[in-house]
Amino acid sequence: MFEKIISKNPEEARKHNAPSPAIQPAVSPASNLAASNPPTPSSKAPGGQRNILSNDVSITGSVRFTNDLLVDGKIDGEIASEGSLTVAENAVIKAEIKTKSVVIYGKVHGNIIATDRIEIKSGSEMVGDVKAATLSIESGAIFVGKSEVGTPSVQPKQGQSSSPASNGNAKKQHQNSSQQRAGVA
Repeated sequence: MFEKIISKNPEEARKHNAPSPAIQPAVSPASNLAASNPPTPSSKAPGGQRNILSNDVSITGSVRFTNDLLVDGKIDGEIASEGSLTVAENAVIKAEIKTKSVVIYGKVHGNIIATDRIEIKSGSEMVGDVKAATLSIESGAIFVGKSEVGTPSVQPKQGQSSSPASNGNAKKQHQNSSQQRAGVA
């Protein structure tokens, strides 16, 4: 959808249809992202085109996309899709995110709901609550928030608490200890 092509020869730009090196996320040698296979703008989604928001793009508002989106810029607002979101190393996202999957190499401040998976890579920062079928947090990543991972095999009944005080045996135990103290006095 968004692609930046820099070429002196327009014929060459159309022929190669490749993004400029300026929008590739920088990989710092200290962050060990090479082992994690960081995203590259030239990689494409298996079923279609990968959309790219380069590091000089800043969006305030709602972002909707299909297939895949690689963000290396700034987004402030809301992101929603049935596709996959990749947050590149230079990206700063302050948004509520609802997608199929999210891979974070940069910074995300906001809640994420993913129907499939969330991956928080080494050197990245995630501040907010997450909910997904699977969650992966690499060593060296920052995650501040609550997580809900997977789907329980048995859903708790509405109005039923799992605390010991609501358990009948705990109530009986409490009554017995109260009666014992009353008999001693």
